[in-house]
Amino acid sequence: MTAKKLLIVDDEADICELIEITLMRMDISSQSALNFTDAKILLDTEDFDLCLTDMNLPDGNGIELVKHVQKHYSDLPIAVITAHGNMESAVTALKAGAFDFVSKPVDLQILRNLISAATALPEKTEVKNGNKISITGNSPAVQHLMKNIYRLARNQAPVFIHGESGSGKERVAKMIHQQGSRNNGPFVPVNCGAIPAELMESEFFGHLKGSFTGAHSNKEGLFQAANGGTLFLDEIAELPLNMQVKLLRVIQEKAVRAVGASQESPVDVRILSASHKNLVELVASGTFREDLYYRINVIELTIPSLRERKEDIPQFVKQLLASIADKMDVAIPSIDDDAMEALKNYPFPGNVRELENILERAIALLDDNSITTSDLNLKATHESASQQNETSIEATVATPAVDPMDLAGQERHSIIQALEQTRWNKTAAAKLLGLSLRQLRYRLQKLNIE
Repeated sequence: MTAKKLLIVDDEADICELIEITLMRMDISSQSALNFTDAKILLDTEDFDLCLTDMNLPDGNGIELVKHVQKHYSDLPIAVITAHGNMESAVTALKAGAFDFVSKPVDLQILRNLISAATALPEKTEVKNGNKISITGNSPAVQHLMKNIYRLARNQAPVFIHGESGSGKERVAKMIHQQGSRNNGPFVPVNCGAIPAELMESEFFGHLKGSFTGAHSNKEGLFQAANGGTLFLDEIAELPLNMQVKLLRVIQEKAVRAVGASQESPVDVRILSASHKNLVELVASGTFREDLYYRINVIELTIPSLRERKEDIPQFVKQLLASIADKMDVAIPSIDDDAMEALKNYPFPGNVRELENILERAIALLDDNSITTSDLNLKATHESASQQNETSIEATVATPAVDPMDLAGQERHSIIQALEQTRWNKTAAAKLLGLSLRQLRYRLQKLNIE
């Protein structure tokens, strides 16, 4: 591997010396500049793998240098040294394009983590060739999103991903992780709305044996599990206020305290978060802390809805048909022009997830191997969604509720009974049930019947 080289920009000799010693132990060479002017000369005449600058320089400031590097050397990561507790300047630096920040007095372990991460950033060609996850489509909206994903992957700033349900927020978070310096570390996704309030602190930060009733052993929390990688907090708007306070402290201090522990332990985690809700409105209503909002929303990334990228729908359909047919073990069906046009004009409130469900249902109920507009049943789907949104209390009272679990249980019982009667001959069982073989396979998969 080529030896790494770092540029230190600071007019304090002791800080430069401390960083130089740390770099020597990491087998990284360095050069120092005492001011903004000297730094620009060195950047123009030599190649560096990382620039580390103090926020206050004799002839400028760190933010100006960050902007200069972003403009002229966009692939060079630059980190800033901030005054202790000055999160405002750190956030400003991250918004300007800084890779990360470290506070004074400089914690050597945090500094080493920062340097290791910055010098491990993959090259553009590595990102292009090695990325396992991609976004379907070539629309302008997708091209803009891909460009932003690459840019955000090259820093450590907390990113808030906003998008409608089913638009692919977790997929985008994984892409940011994969294209960044933490791609060899863990990617830990968590749905904040799925964790019971009384278990949240233990789930996020871990606990020690005996710290509460039922704590029979030490448990690692989500932050520890994501150490060295990325923690993706999906539906972060669902966090209760008391957990929001604790999360804010962890983000600021880069350390967690397990339940029952007397001391904090450092964690090296990048935070990505997401929600389909409007956090600005939640801040205004007092259900989401303003200070946490500004800390997680250093950079906001909005995912376009499927209806905003209609030109990508044919490519989505092609991929999904192949995937669903493979899963159902049937031939890949064709889709006629009218059906494709109907899909392009459908609003898709559930985005890609809804498109997949529509196609899956259509394939399962096909009599032949060609999908028409009627097979998509879009009108019924749209009306069903509208009715769910407009359901009144009176309608709920007037119509006795039927437990979907009961219906599923009845269907499972009937299918298993038919399979047992035919000695698990699926073709014979389908005939007995009045279903096509394709329809039976669909139901077997949905009900998880082996």
